[in-house]
Amino acid sequence: MTEQYLLAIDAGTGSVRAVLFNPDGDQVGCVQKEWEHKEDPRYPGSMDFDWVHNWDLACECIRGVISQTGIRPEQILAISTTCMREGIVLYDKEGNEIWACANVDARSNDEVGKLIQMDPQLEKEIYQQSGQTYALGALPRLLWVKDKMPEVYEKVAAVGMFNDWLIKKLTGVEAVEPSNGSTTGIFDLQSRKWDASIARKCGLRDDIFPPVKECGSVIAKVNEKGAADTGLAVGTPVVVGGGDCQLGTIGVGATQPGQAAVFGGSFWQYEFNTASGATDPGCRVRVNCHAVPGVWQYEALAFKPGLVMRWYRDGFCQAEKQLAKETGDDPYNIMNKEAEKIPAGSYGMLCTFSDIMNFINWKHAAPTFTNFELDPEKFNRYTFYRAILENTAMLVKGHMELVKEATGNMPSEIIFAGGASKSPLWSQILADVLGMPVKVPVVKEATALGAAILAGYGAGLYSSIEEGVKRTVKWDRVFEPDEKNHKVYEEIYPTWRKVYAAQLELVNEGITKPMWVAPGL
Repeated sequence: MTEQYLLAIDAGTGSVRAVLFNPDGDQVGCVQKEWEHKEDPRYPGSMDFDWVHNWDLACECIRGVISQTGIRPEQILAISTTCMREGIVLYDKEGNEIWACANVDARSNDEVGKLIQMDPQLEKEIYQQSGQTYALGALPRLLWVKDKMPEVYEKVAAVGMFNDWLIKKLTGVEAVEPSNGSTTGIFDLQSRKWDASIARKCGLRDDIFPPVKECGSVIAKVNEKGAADTGLAVGTPVVVGGGDCQLGTIGVGATQPGQAAVFGGSFWQYEFNTASGATDPGCRVRVNCHAVPGVWQYEALAFKPGLVMRWYRDGFCQAEKQLAKETGDDPYNIMNKEAEKIPAGSYGMLCTFSDIMNFINWKHAAPTFTNFELDPEKFNRYTFYRAILENTAMLVKGHMELVKEATGNMPSEIIFAGGASKSPLWSQILADVLGMPVKVPVVKEATALGAAILAGYGAGLYSSIEEGVKRTVKWDRVFEPDEKNHKVYEEIYPTWRKVYAAQLELVNEGITKPMWVAPGL
């Protein structure tokens, strides 16, 4: 029997890649191309998406992975797609792209202000229906196009997301799926469908919403144009994928209600699966459709932990960077070995960077280190480094408690993936702070694997998404909490919350500058 493969196409914020897996979830090939989203000089904060050049890059990746692995295109059993969430594409009535922006686009401050001024209660009303606020959704961006580019707005016939855009380029079929579509803020969570009344309330058109196709279903087959562009075989089934975080959650095995995962990268996400799309009465935490039909996710976002680590490494650890260069090691490994020697709690030192999520009023205090002494033996650069690791773990604890307040539920263990999970020290600190086991999968960058699982499910290779997970997801290590350290962190955590609240009050008074603040606040 000829070996068969599953192809995942992943359109991330900084790059696009084509990843080939075998049916057991082993990665057999990957070709990646970086891309940039350029700012339009007329509009500060804008991040335009170049659909012509970026489709060329995606095609290079697909052709490249076929060439790299030496397979025949006919051996690809099915394809699925995933992408950065929140980025949107607008099409005209002929199906041509006419405007697109990446997820990091921040041009719509004025429009958020207008929406709040128009009706101060509308954002809460939209949140209860959609699980989204103005902070990340599509509503302010669509309003921006209406206000600033009326000639484009008049031509809009459909709005879509980037994973759906990839499918449209392969098959010619236009549809949106619930996991990424729900991040627009124009979805009804319960029905997992568009809610055009939300658009009308914001002064937007209600006739630009394409059909919704559920994740894991075969939407179409690669057409002749898609095959000519990519080197794929005409007729290859294309399966509806989903947003990167939801597919990452599938790729680490969290498909059932009650399961939870933490993804640690530049930003950190705590994802908790629920059997209901009910939202938080306090509008504090995001709620999305999962890419598993009939499952939803509470999502608490932490801003910039990975970027804070990079800043600290580059600003204060030149010696470790030089030693790593000489030895072929990773600077973080060298820093971790020294930070392991610092006791849990970093001698009482605390820091504030990202705050526990408050979706409806989202801002972060100025970056701060506090409660250290002028003792270089105890308070050296490794103590400060460990405090950053502990700060992020306490943030996850805060997010877990926040979601428990909203849902009444808490997981019994955490799956930890993403770049941060490569650090045994950070994984152990997370287990110690949470007081529960932390499971680290073999595949830590799991988004593409999640897309491959959906492709296999849609093509009938796996009888269910769960069966696909059991066949493909493998575990690297489980970190059990150290009870002594857990007790230390339980004592420190309430103090950290009070310190953060005090630092945030300085921001609110205009004395210090926030690390980040949502548009319109």
